[in-house]
This record gives sequence, C-alpha cells and structure tokens, in this order.
Amino acid sequence: MLTEAATGASAKKRKIGPKALARHMKRIVSFMLLALAGILLAFLVRETWVLVEILLNRQAGRDSYEMIEAIIIWFLYFEFIALIGKYFESRFHFPLRYFIYIGITAVIRLIIVDHSNPAATLVYSLALLVLLASLYIANTHLLKRI
Repeated sequence: MLTEAATGASAKKRKIGPKALARHMKRIVSFMLLALAGILLAFLVRETWVLVEILLNRQAGRDSYEMIEAIIIWFLYFEFIALIGKYFESRFHFPLRYFIYIGITAVIRLIIVDHSNPAATLVYSLALLVLLASLYIANTHLLKRI
C-alpha cells in the first residue's frame, strides 16, 4: 500500500501538464526573443554608424538616397526592438498594429529604393494602401482587446 502511494506520487511529479509545458515554452521563447533583441540592437548601433559615415562623407546627389534608405532601415530595426519590448509589456502577446507598422515601413523603403519599375511601384503602393486600411481596421474598437 505504501509503495503504491509512493509510486503514484512520483508519477505525478514526473508528469508535465499542459500549463507547465506552456510555462517552459514561454521561458524559452522569452530567452530567444531577448537574444534576438540583443542582435537587433547590435545591428541598430551599426546602422547608426553607417548614418554618421554617410553624413560625414557627403557627396552630391547619390548620398540622399543612401541616407534615406539607411534611416528607414534604422527605423525597421528600431520597430522590431520595440515590438519585442511590447511583447513583454503586454504579457507575452504581439500586438497586430506593430506588425502592420513594420510592414508599412518596409513597403515605403521598397518604394524609395526600387522606384525604377513603374508597375512594381504601383503594386507596392497598392500594398501600402492595403496595410493602411488594415491599420485603420485594427485601430477601431471592434478589434481592440478589452
């Protein structure tokens, strides 16, 4: 009788329930996101240095597009880091609006960098319009969490 109770208790200790598994997975994801934030922060610092170099070594004409592209890339890194921060602030939830902000910034970068093909620019503009409409819908009271 004593051995049955002891084996039953040890079996319960070894058994991992869904809640415990979810907690462990959240810890792993949180650690990986912190590591990703560190990597992105290093790239953000590097991109800041690129901006400083472009500013100090200004050449007429060509550097305007390089500077705008570097600024938008800088904002993309910044937005991803902010998204990771928001994940921890909102108790392990990624807000949809932040993904849309990143998408809008990325499409604007594509329009600025690759504007030689009019058809592609039109498609990028339509994608931007869809993202803006989805941002409007995401900010209405229907999709906001209570």
